Formats: sequence, C-alpha cells, structure tokens
Amino acid sequence: MLDFITDFLNKLGIAAPGDLGWVTVVLTFVIAVVAAWLFIPRVRLYSLRVGWADKPNARRLNKEPLPNAGGLAVFASVCLALIIITLLRRIAIEEVQIQILTILLGGSFLIMAGFIDDQFSLPPLFRLLVQLISALLLVAVDIKIDVTFAGDFNTALSIIITVLWIVAITNAVNLLDGVDGLAGGVSFITAMCLLAASAQDQSKAAATLVLAGLAGAALGFLRHNFPPSRIIMGDSGAYFFGFVLAASSILGSVKVTTLFGLVPSVLFLLLPFLLPLLDTSQVFFRRLFQRRNPLSSPGKDHLHHQLLARGLSQTRTTLILWGVTLITNLVALVIQGMSAAVTVTTLIAVVVLLGIIVLAHRRATRKAAGDAAEDGAVASPPGESD
Repeated sequence: MLDFITDFLNKLGIAAPGDLGWVTVVLTFVIAVVAAWLFIPRVRLYSLRVGWADKPNARRLNKEPLPNAGGLAVFASVCLALIIITLLRRIAIEEVQIQILTILLGGSFLIMAGFIDDQFSLPPLFRLLVQLISALLLVAVDIKIDVTFAGDFNTALSIIITVLWIVAITNAVNLLDGVDGLAGGVSFITAMCLLAASAQDQSKAAATLVLAGLAGAALGFLRHNFPPSRIIMGDSGAYFFGFVLAASSILGSVKVTTLFGLVPSVLFLLLPFLLPLLDTSQVFFRRLFQRRNPLSSPGKDHLHHQLLARGLSQTRTTLILWGVTLITNLVALVIQGMSAAVTVTTLIAVVVLLGIIVLAHRRATRKAAGDAAEDGAVASPPGESD
C-alpha cells in the first residue's frame, strides 16, 4: 500500500515522498479540519452569550443576530495543527520555523484588529496601519517578491511591491466576505491550489505546512458557514485568510529578474486571487465614479450583491463564485507548469471535499429543522393554539 502511495506521489511530482514528509502535510490538514469542526459550535454559543454578533441592518443579509467570531476558531485551529505537527515531527530547518512563526505573528495582529473592529469598529487608517506592520514583518524575514532588474532600487521596489500585494489581497478577501460560505470557500480553493504548487518543492516547506493548516481550517469552518450560515468569520477571519494566502503565494516562489519577467510572475500571483481582486477593483472604481469614498462608503455593489439582485439565492451565488475561483486557480496551475496529473488531482480533491462539507451541512440543517418542528409539536398539542 505504501509503495502504491509513493508511486502516486512521484507521478504528482511531490517533493521527496520517500521520507514521509507528505504524512506531516496530510496530518496538518486533518487536525485543522477536526479542530475547526469542533471549535466553531462552541465559539458560536459563547459569541451569542456575550453579544459577539452582527445585528441585522440594511447592508446585511442576515435576519437575526449572527455570531461573527468564527475567525478566532480558524486561527486557533491553524495554530493547534502546526503546534501538534511540530511536536510530532520537529522542524529542523530554522528558516522554515521563522517563516511559519512570522506568518502566524502577522496573522495574529490582523486577527486582533479585525475582531476589535467587528465588535467596536476601528478607523480605516488604523486597520491599514496594522496591515502595513504585518506586511513589513514578512519582509523582515525575507518573505517578499524579489526584484533584481532595478539596480540600486531593487530593495525598495521589492518592499513596496510586497507590501502592496499583502495589503491588497488582505482587503480583497475581506471585501468578498458578504455571502455565506463565499470567502471561506474561495480561501479553501485557493489554499488547495497553492498547496499543490508548493508541495512540488522542498524549499517551500513553510508555505506547504501553513497552507495545509489554512485549507483544513477553512474546510472545517465551511461545515458551519455554508448557507444558511450559523456563524461568520468576521473581519478577523477574512483578514487572516487574506494575509496568509498572500504571504504563502510569494513565499520562496516569486523572483523577477527582468522587466519582461513581470508578466509570468504577475499572472501566477493574480490568477488564484482573480475573483476577489476583480470584485474589489470594480467596487473601488464604481464608487469613485459616483464621487463616494471607496474606503468608507459601504454598499451593496459587490459581485455577489449583483448576482443576488438577479434573483439568485445565496447558495447558488456562492457555488457560482466558487466555480469561477476554481477555474482561475486551475489555470494558474497550468501556467505554473504543473502536470495534468497535478491539476486533475487538485480539481477532484477540491470538488470531493467541498461536496462532503455541503452534504454534511445540508444533513445537519434538515435534522435541526426536524428537531425544531418536533419541539413545536410538543409545545402546542392538538387543539391548542398560541
């Protein structure tokens, strides 16, 4: 059996399948799934008790208070998975340790800023400052887009491009979080496709482990967030997803040696995030043309709002945008030079795992509805009325 798995991993081009490093990645994913699956209900109940919830208003789709602390459970799940894996199989490469810890540290800053903003509201400039600090943390440990064609300006240009990329993706994922299951599903699909690419190279071990944890936590979260949602990730979770995905996408993989080299590098970076970036761009310019402040003028002008306005349900809107994300990510894998085996295997894995989660959610929703109906029947015996 082990030989069969090793042969299959060799066909996928997985780096060093013989040393069982792939087991570490799989366990990281599984632990994160289970942790998020179990943490979320408890976080939901506590959030309702203390009032960590989005209240219904003209901008929101929920009709009753909806717990918004899901991001805390996602962050805890990723950290728990990485801690357990590190204890089971110690990371001997110091550079990998530093990169993982830095990503988690920057993510923790954004988790805190997003959570405080969810509950009490923070000024946009303060949130931007936290994002800049988190991005500069990555640069400090050499997680950056390397530019080598600008002479004396190489370092400065690398820092500027990296910071802009991190801030842009962090906010794009956050702005996409307007329909149940959308941001979580997009993050899961993107993490899985980036994972497929990073697993080909041992030098990207940090990205591979973090992406495995993030994908697992996203999948476990979706069990409770697919329409109709019982909890949302809030700004804290969206910031964390966006930041980690942006950092992982450049970790050890983007080096621009010529001006013409920008084209393939930009394509590889943009395609996995095409949906959130397009959504953010069209909202930004639409509000500018309407002479509104794009940063502080909320409204129902995102892509998902436009689909909802055409009569689509939240479920169909989410599934359509998941499909768009999956297509753009698969195209990115092809451009990256991944084999047909890698691309097809990634496609099957994403579809099967999301299918399992959707079915599990639907089953739980029907069971909850049945239990509620039974409780109502017991509370109101025949012949009595409220």
